[in-house]
Amino acid sequence: MLHLPEVVHRLFQLSTNPAENQLLRSGFYYEQCLYYLSAYGTHLALVSFYMRHNCVTEALTYLINKDCPEEVFVEGVLQPSLERGRLGVLQGIMEKLDPGLDSCVCYLIASCQFLQRRGFYHCLYQLQQFMMDHVRAAMTCIRFFAHGAASYVQLGAGLSSFFLPQTLAQRWLVKAKEHLKTYLQEQQGRGAGRKRSSVNSFRKTMSSSDVSRHMNTIELQLEVTRFLHRCETAAVSKSASTSPPSTKPSASLPTLFGGTPMKVEVACKVMLGGKNIEEGFGIAYRVIQDFQLDAPAVYVRAGQRLIRQRQFASVRQLLKCVGESGSATKSDCDALLLSCVAAADKAPAKELESLVLEIKSSENKVM
Repeated sequence: MLHLPEVVHRLFQLSTNPAENQLLRSGFYYEQCLYYLSAYGTHLALVSFYMRHNCVTEALTYLINKDCPEEVFVEGVLQPSLERGRLGVLQGIMEKLDPGLDSCVCYLIASCQFLQRRGFYHCLYQLQQFMMDHVRAAMTCIRFFAHGAASYVQLGAGLSSFFLPQTLAQRWLVKAKEHLKTYLQEQQGRGAGRKRSSVNSFRKTMSSSDVSRHMNTIELQLEVTRFLHRCETAAVSKSASTSPPSTKPSASLPTLFGGTPMKVEVACKVMLGGKNIEEGFGIAYRVIQDFQLDAPAVYVRAGQRLIRQRQFASVRQLLKCVGESGSATKSDCDALLLSCVAAADKAPAKELESLVLEIKSSENKVM
């Protein structure tokens, strides 16, 4: 701290050089502000003063030494760093001052919570990578995958990402898989990551079996994306001359990362998306098996859609695929047919009779 006699001494020794005088006066006022803020100001006021003068190291040192609340870090350090696009610089200084990040864990946790609340997911992802929180980083990548997508045409073409318009959406899934793979390696003792005791305790943990299951889901979603992109692109090309496709973003584009109803929708979408039922049934059946979905309910839902679209031949194809799947019973096939007949509204009598004749149980037949 600059004491009054020294201040007076420096003022009397001001140079005749205006630039040098300005520098001396700046130092003088800086020290005076520090003195009064330290004596009478709040933690936030002093930290904000440091940040305004680009003294990030001093601000962090003060925060750590004084054990300031997380709110002071978020408002006084994190937000100014974000506004100036200097989150990476902040991370570097934090690691230099506290290589193990043991003293900064509470600030990192508060930062992640703040970024998630504000929807700053790219900054959140950057911070998760810095903390080597691979599981949460993978979840963030999955969030990026279908954000803002209106259809699988966009997902496959790489036009769906609101954040990185020129990047293929599938790359986010590849990154997610890489994070999970790295996490598995670290769990098995083969990772070369930095040792951070406190940060490690904060990092999300997951069993090896759960990680493998998530990686399988990512692989299956990539296959679904490629298939539906090809199918929807072909459909759009056929109808382009009559009605241009809608590009309005949808918040509910079905993916395998949603709940059970969304997974059922994906299975139906794949089953009905190909040139014929056989083309997509294999992938749809894998979705049903991998997520232990109610297979008869999925078949019934798909069949009713076909009936409403008057695709009676496709209903028979669906029945054939279900019967050959090896897991469906005669009762399941009958339930599919009965639901289709019940959903048929003003369908041709010949088509209805053809479906009724496919019913195996005589008790279920309706003449």
